Amino acid sequence: MSTQPCSEFSPTRRGLLRGGAFGGLGLSLFGGPTVIAAPAAASAADGFGPLLPPNQDGLQLPAGFSSRIVAVSNQVVPGTSFVWHTDPDGGATFATPDGGWVYVSNAERLAGGTNAIRFAQNGSIQSAYRILNNTLANCAGGPTPWGRWLSCEETPFGRVYECDPFTPNSQGVARPAMGVFQHEAAAVDPVGRAVYLTEDREDGLLYRFRPTNYPSLSSGVLEACQVLDPQGQGPIAPGQERPVVWFPVPDPTVQFFIPTRFQVPQATRFNGGEGCWYEGGLIHFTTKGNNRVWKLDPASQRLSIVYDLATSADPQLSGVDNVFVAPGGDVFVAEDGGNMEIVALTLSGAVRPVVRVVGTSGSEITGPALSPDGQRLYFSSQRNPGRTYEVSGPWLGPKSTAAVPAFGGLASACTAAALAATAALLSRRDELAGLDPRATGR
Repeated sequence: MSTQPCSEFSPTRRGLLRGGAFGGLGLSLFGGPTVIAAPAAASAADGFGPLLPPNQDGLQLPAGFSSRIVAVSNQVVPGTSFVWHTDPDGGATFATPDGGWVYVSNAERLAGGTNAIRFAQNGSIQSAYRILNNTLANCAGGPTPWGRWLSCEETPFGRVYECDPFTPNSQGVARPAMGVFQHEAAAVDPVGRAVYLTEDREDGLLYRFRPTNYPSLSSGVLEACQVLDPQGQGPIAPGQERPVVWFPVPDPTVQFFIPTRFQVPQATRFNGGEGCWYEGGLIHFTTKGNNRVWKLDPASQRLSIVYDLATSADPQLSGVDNVFVAPGGDVFVAEDGGNMEIVALTLSGAVRPVVRVVGTSGSEITGPALSPDGQRLYFSSQRNPGRTYEVSGPWLGPKSTAAVPAFGGLASACTAAALAATAALLSRRDELAGLDPRATGR
């Protein structure tokens, strides 16, 4: 197979998201309608106050926030007959047609799998159920724009499973074309039509999967990232921005028993890949081995380091793990150990703890995700015992009514029109430039 790097993304694509090409129409590329209102605060977390003393749930929160425990491992989820799993890990929310939402949560245990809690529009629990069985050590994953959850197995021969959050007792579909390796998280770039994947190993890689027929994940090309060094500066360091290129992985399903991370000699090693999230045209991901938060621009294919514990002027974040990014740009990182905090990296450059779990040792914070209206944050303390929390408050800012992109089952005509318009604009752009769209890999 060819070892030429693949780099087909155009910088003009990001402008369709950031420039608000569909903003005036009130459409969303993520599976549901967008609230037409003033944009979210530039950095809502900059306005959060200091953490207050622990509340009744053992959480320290800023003023104006409240909490409840929605599930405890090995106990029945309130209002249901379903027993919640142990070792809750990666999670996400999905909007439902009735104005409610579903929160999904992986089980990072030997039996693996993924469970879900369905909430009514008023936040009451309607049901809880299983959506993935017979898998191993499901760690993190990621939501898709078409309303599915990608659940990732963190084993040497781990696979990605595409799961239906809305159908109780359904079974996810394995997607081996996305690679067989020690998966951690996945983030879908709907503009570039690619899925970015992290690998939880000291010598792991950053991968990109380009589906043959997006959004189908049944086939495609898996690629590994190389960070270039055009000025001979050595490994990338904080304060630098570097171009990246991608090389095809010859044997993604490891039929010949050579791990994917050893199949591309040019690939750059990322020390313990963890959380990965797409928002606003950017991919953010974390590496626990060096306590770094990274930012990749898929349009320009340039990489930088957002946070580095060793060099930070405000080193409050350690044990970096799961990550999500709010529409306003705040990057929220959950700690594995550390001070058992969720820490916001704000647009002003601040490092601000926004949640702290007290009185629990030997655990980690997992699965942070906002409800579709942006008013409730879900996450878990994984062990001793496992607890899944809901924290309500002005996560998008006190005056904001902007909605979080709905990764849910509202397959509306508006969404279809927006997606069609995106494809038409991109195709027309290529046509005017004298390019054959098929040659760009879309």
